[in-house]
Amino acid sequence: MFLWITGSNPNIKLPYLGANYINATMVVLVIISLLLVTRVVEFADIVAEKSAWEVFFYFTSLLTLASGLNEIGFIKWVAEGFAKPLVGMSPTLALILLVTLFFWIHYFFSSITSHAAAVLPVVLAVGTGIPGVSVPTLTLLCCYSLGLMGVISPYATGPAPMYYGSGFIGKGDFWKFGLIFGLIYFAGLLVIVLPWLQVIG
Repeated sequence: MFLWITGSNPNIKLPYLGANYINATMVVLVIISLLLVTRVVEFADIVAEKSAWEVFFYFTSLLTLASGLNEIGFIKWVAEGFAKPLVGMSPTLALILLVTLFFWIHYFFSSITSHAAAVLPVVLAVGTGIPGVSVPTLTLLCCYSLGLMGVISPYATGPAPMYYGSGFIGKGDFWKFGLIFGLIYFAGLLVIVLPWLQVIG
């Protein structure tokens, strides 16, 4: 706890460590190593946690993929390509299609934070370039959807792996229910929230 609190804060100086910053991941690796050395847990116990390793690979591969695609400009390219046909459409339809892209592209992200950081600025920039689109409404719909899209996959948000790893819901059912509730929440966003935002201006 001490290393998490002090080590990850670049404003706190840590003597004898040769650096002012310790990554939170490094703290976890140090603690796991200590647990293994002191035999609090056995290596076989760690390896046996198959659901945890599965979630770990989901997170690491998709987080790396998302940041890599963002760095090479792929996300921006997709969003801009998606936006070109929207220019001639009605502003409401263009807004709905942009929110649809923003919501469902979350399947490619293992973190809502990384999704928002990579895609939200691009979607808002595209929306700004389409005549008649209400940017405040687009912004609110995208931000509201961040709280809803966490149900769509086992890696969609921080708590999702814990629900998935509990084994209470099977793998196939988790994906199926994620899609079903994702569709329900997304429909609610468009059928309830969008008209309400348009009414209040």
